[in-house]
Amino acid sequence: MRFVHLVAMYTGEVAGYPPGVNERRVVVVSGASGGVGRAVARRFAGCGDRVALLARGEEGLSAAAEDVRAAGGVALPLTVDVADPDAVERAAAEVEDRFGPIEVWVNNAFVGALAPVTELTAAEFRRITEVAYLGYVYGTMAALRRMLPRDRGTIVHIGSALGYRGIPLQSAYCGAKHAIKGFHESVRCELLHTKANVHATMVQLPAMNTPQFDWMRTTLPRKPQPVPPIYQPETAAEAVLYAAAHPRRREYWVGGSTVGTIIGNRLVPGLLDRYLARTGFDAQQTEEPEDTGAGNLWQPGDVGADHGAHGWFGRQAHAGSAQLWMSRHRGRLAGLGAASAVVAGALTAALLRRGGR
Repeated sequence: MRFVHLVAMYTGEVAGYPPGVNERRVVVVSGASGGVGRAVARRFAGCGDRVALLARGEEGLSAAAEDVRAAGGVALPLTVDVADPDAVERAAAEVEDRFGPIEVWVNNAFVGALAPVTELTAAEFRRITEVAYLGYVYGTMAALRRMLPRDRGTIVHIGSALGYRGIPLQSAYCGAKHAIKGFHESVRCELLHTKANVHATMVQLPAMNTPQFDWMRTTLPRKPQPVPPIYQPETAAEAVLYAAAHPRRREYWVGGSTVGTIIGNRLVPGLLDRYLARTGFDAQQTEEPEDTGAGNLWQPGDVGADHGAHGWFGRQAHAGSAQLWMSRHRGRLAGLGAASAVVAGALTAALLRRGGR
């Protein structure tokens, strides 16, 4: 049954929130001003939660707060750079002062770059690491300081297939995602050792249709793009909602490309090295010329405008999947044979086309 559940999860569609589990909980989402974080905040708000929104950009935060209220939740927008541990701690204290005990903390904040490592400065590499990795560490620490004394709470890390399989041009981001995975495993073991009723889980995502490809620092001649198959951020939000309600599982894989990438890298990592060396540069660029810039490294990506949750790859993005029925009716699957065929198909596809968040 666990294998069938994996098949259901990797399609990118998950079952709805269990009735009665969530009654206006206090949820913190970092990187909530746009992209996956924006969609996650809206999804929790749809359950009536009180959602604290952490991000740097005032325009995006203000719009995200309106989204949360429109969806039926209560919003608390807080301007925070998650690379600053003291700022994260102050934000956590303010959330509890205003809303009460934090029950779910979602680590999601992002900055990135699309460039060969030789074209990044030490300061740029450090900045990506401080936000995309240490921001998760600081968020987790702030959450645990409050959750462990109460012996209650859940931490959800937003991960990526790139936390298992590095790709060219994203060395800093891939390094951060690998680091998050190791950090998550270590913290999870500590929580299990103490038998705490505080849980940590991780959601590994595929390529997403978010504004991150407009915000990335790039030195390349053409505009960045995700590598298909691409999913809408609402798919990620559903997975995060499910993971928050079922946090005893160590991680969830979303999207067939995520499963294929992870399993493929376990089986034939050297082959993937050569394949990505040949295809990974062109696959991450469109045909449109790019004006190189600092992206969202040093300032928010939404300065002067709200970019919302979606990027400009909507025509290519999947809002659902053919396996949606399987994800909600797992008991009707005719044994493990069907599941094996789906996983094998995903692996084969991944060897032909690489997908990552």
